[in-house]
Amino acid sequence: MARVSKRPRLVLTAEEKKRLDQLRQSRTAAVRDVQRAQILWRYQAGETVSQIARALKMTRKSILKWIDKALQMGVKAGIKDTPHKPREAVITDDAKAWVVHLACSKPKDLGYAAELWTRSALARHVRKQASEAGYPALAKAGKATVQRILAAQPLQPHKVKYYLERRDPDFERKMREVLLVYQDVALQNEAASKGSPQPTVITVSVDEKPGVQAIANTAPDLPPVAGKHPAIARDHEYLRHGTLSILAGLDLHDGHVFARIEERHRSVEFIALLNDLDAYYPADCTIRLILDNHSAHISKETRAYLATRPNRFKYVLTPTHGSWLNIVETLFGKMARTFLRHIRVQSRNELRDRILKGIDEINEIPVVHRWKAFHALVATTDTVY
Repeated sequence: MARVSKRPRLVLTAEEKKRLDQLRQSRTAAVRDVQRAQILWRYQAGETVSQIARALKMTRKSILKWIDKALQMGVKAGIKDTPHKPREAVITDDAKAWVVHLACSKPKDLGYAAELWTRSALARHVRKQASEAGYPALAKAGKATVQRILAAQPLQPHKVKYYLERRDPDFERKMREVLLVYQDVALQNEAASKGSPQPTVITVSVDEKPGVQAIANTAPDLPPVAGKHPAIARDHEYLRHGTLSILAGLDLHDGHVFARIEERHRSVEFIALLNDLDAYYPADCTIRLILDNHSAHISKETRAYLATRPNRFKYVLTPTHGSWLNIVETLFGKMARTFLRHIRVQSRNELRDRILKGIDEINEIPVVHRWKAFHALVATTDTVY
């Protein structure tokens, strides 16, 4: 006959029962809290300590700990861990600072082949050098310990975030010149919308999009099937037929796009684009070009051509590494999102025809591209216009 326990029954209020029942069945609460709620629920239901231990696969000692605590302090406080004074940190701030210093150094500078640390490699180096460096507490540090030290900063020495060094000493002056052009264009367009005559200075944003790949499928695309295959299926293998460059000019007044699709971007191709612009606009207007410092734009051949058209073209050059200031980049983004996206062709000639067709579609419904970040960028130059 089983011995009758002398431990008193756990008496719960209706609210405590409801809370305990919810917690023991919870899928989102901490596992330890769910387990303790199951112990108390079973005990108040009349199960013995041995039965609870077998059902939950725990020791009697652990079961009795939480039962006694609930009997002494109540259910709410009984399932929580008793606050305790934390132990003095074994890894000192100096030791953590040493790990951080190592993380901010490159492995190659310490005799390793790698350029960047991994957590495992950094942890191995910490363990190897800890005692000699005077931090014996780190002699057995694992990568989780190292990660906690780095996360407190935070530091991610295994990642690279790219930046672009400003190498143009006249960057701000050139940026202001470009922004003033955009401001002038905005005023011209506003005046034209009120019936003013067309401006005598036409502004065109010019640049190139190189390396557009002519990629062909090795197997036909499979169309989507309603209810079975929601997307187009495409074979992973493909063939390369080379690349083409898009030389484009964007009229900032009416959104018209000029484009030439070439295999190379030399002076001769750029001059051909200038010829297109020269033939399109009235002879009595000035064509103001926003463009970068590409060699084809300022070569001897190009300057010789410009000399045959005095006062016809006016350059506004973007700063070095400041191509993002050129509005035509938004046009290239539009091309990439629309007809260039996932494009597959059988030859470079087909790619050229498809691009020109896409540009014709843009010109059917032209959109005026505007510089929307003008005020924010002007503010960064500490200049009021």
